Amino acid sequence: MGTTIGRIFDLTVQKYPNKEAIYDVRKNLRLSYKEWSVQVNKFANALLAEGVTKGDRVSTFLFNTEELATAFFACTKIGAVFNPINFRLMSEEVGFILQDADPEVVLYEKALEPVVAALKDRFSRTSFWYIDEDAPDYASSYQQKVAGASDASPEVSVDENDLYAIMYTSGTTGRPKGVLHSHREIVEQSLIVIGATKLDSYDIGLVTAPMFHCAELHCAFLPRIHAGASNVVLHQFEPKKVLSLIEKERITKLFAAPTMWNMLLQEDLKQFDIGSLKLGLYGAAPMAPSLVRACHDQLGISLVQAYGMTEMGPAITFLGEKDQLTKAGSAGQACLNHEVRIVRPNENGPSEPDDVMPAGETGEIIVKGPCMMSGYFQRKEITEKTLYKGWYHSGDIGYLDEDGYLWVKDRVDDMIISGGENIYPREVEDILHAHIRVLDAAVVGQPDDRWGETVTAFVVKKDASITEEELDEWCKNSDQIANYKRPRKYIFCEALPRNASGKIQKFILRKQLEDLSIPGTGK
Repeated sequence: MGTTIGRIFDLTVQKYPNKEAIYDVRKNLRLSYKEWSVQVNKFANALLAEGVTKGDRVSTFLFNTEELATAFFACTKIGAVFNPINFRLMSEEVGFILQDADPEVVLYEKALEPVVAALKDRFSRTSFWYIDEDAPDYASSYQQKVAGASDASPEVSVDENDLYAIMYTSGTTGRPKGVLHSHREIVEQSLIVIGATKLDSYDIGLVTAPMFHCAELHCAFLPRIHAGASNVVLHQFEPKKVLSLIEKERITKLFAAPTMWNMLLQEDLKQFDIGSLKLGLYGAAPMAPSLVRACHDQLGISLVQAYGMTEMGPAITFLGEKDQLTKAGSAGQACLNHEVRIVRPNENGPSEPDDVMPAGETGEIIVKGPCMMSGYFQRKEITEKTLYKGWYHSGDIGYLDEDGYLWVKDRVDDMIISGGENIYPREVEDILHAHIRVLDAAVVGQPDDRWGETVTAFVVKKDASITEEELDEWCKNSDQIANYKRPRKYIFCEALPRNASGKIQKFILRKQLEDLSIPGTGK
């Protein structure tokens, strides 16, 4: 039958029954692996009592909580399909996912009750379980459901090839798609991450990135459970709270998106003893080389980058500690049992896997490996296109250097074509990020009658005195980008629109440009 995610959990419980498994900071609840196993079994049996059967969907609409972690393993033990939903979504967006996934049960919390209340009448067949006290009239109490359930291990046969989850893509370009993953694919992912991050049972990890996203769930949380490590769960990211917990709980390993690492660096680090932190894993979005160096210099930790996408589990490459500075800006090399190719993009359909580009030449990134999704839920046509000839066609643009390291330039959809020249926003963004008075930056193409498109930069200031003229001089004087690539317009803003995984939602920025009707200067 092979190993399932639920089996991973049971094996760790057997090996480390009295070790602290999880500490929920919000509830001040600490559970050993044995105590947590009781909760997992109770929730699994409560779902069975509700009529949930193998293959049925169970959705969670939660911040980081012990209940989300418990639901994750409970579903895997009874063959229910786990569907974690982004807690930042509004009611219509959540409604779209619920309509698509059609779950039997939705687990949610007080902070998100207004969102659920606005859409619950459309899902009369769905049972809503409320994890906090004083459940609304239309919802059931999660605590009551679990309290009355058996703590015996449920007797459901689950196979490694059974569907484990529907995880919806982050929607950087529009409506999300439900990515289907089996137990086997994610067990493989967990093993790969354990090796890449040198995890062992003595580690203590801090869960602060969103658990509904596969970057935290599959590349940080699950591997720690797999290795028998301990987990501190923070309801949501707060820089000062993160630093305080690193000191108090002696955290050794932490995953965070680049924007989160950047926010930690803005704090007064001298106030905290963070010497226990040995390794930082980052991913979900590119990290500018200047930020990599700042993490090294100011935090004094080893860094490992994971590049990937939900469809691949997510990690497909790692950039290890020894390469962080010498290969700064690279996504690293293909992870264990994965193959990465750069192929010539095809405007008329999927790129051909055998039309491989030479080292150093840019093309579409395609991948093959054991963690690749089985497809998109109820999206046969796009599945066939995306998994053409057995390769995942990422839609990302990049190249492999002579040493086999992957360099990701941008999304195919984000590439700017100005005067017939291809411009990859990331290389311009890296120049802007390197300016000492820039906190954040994103570059998009703006339609232009003369050039086709011109480069427009959205910039978040670190220093209020910075001007458009200063940034233009900065780019003009850079020896890293050609003159035609520099922004022709700068728009200063309070923050960039990001999804929960830290990726900039450039379709929102392009819409803002349309609404502002800002002409390109073409200068």
